[in-house]
Amino acid sequence: QVQLVESGGGSVQAGGSLRLSCAPAGYMRSTYCMGWFRQAPGKERERVATVYNSGRGTYYADSVKGRFTASRTDAGKTLYLQMNSLKPEDTAMYYCAARVTRSRDCTYYDMDYWGKGTLVNVSS
Repeated sequence: QVQLVESGGGSVQAGGSLRLSCAPAGYMRSTYCMGWFRQAPGKERERVATVYNSGRGTYYADSVKGRFTASRTDAGKTLYLQMNSLKPEDTAMYYCAARVTRSRDCTYYDMDYWGKGTLVNVSS
């Protein structure tokens, strides 16, 4: 089982920026997609962004469009999330996930590997 490791979380004031990173702890074969999800206390896990390895572009949730940018290294195994203009409602545990084989999409239910999360706290 591949373990993904997230880093870069922390506390920031509204309007600030953070950059999250995610990489596998050991060997991981090439992936079809990697993505970021988040879960706030008392809420369901939400899909934030997905980067595909197949030229399908990048998916963003409406709530983060124009503020967050997801990207991958050329090797496709390190994932980043640049978060700008952060809002208090962005406060959550952020999780990285990956899917190895091609699928219809890369939703929460489609992912093969997960990280343990990194906490982002945005104060007003």
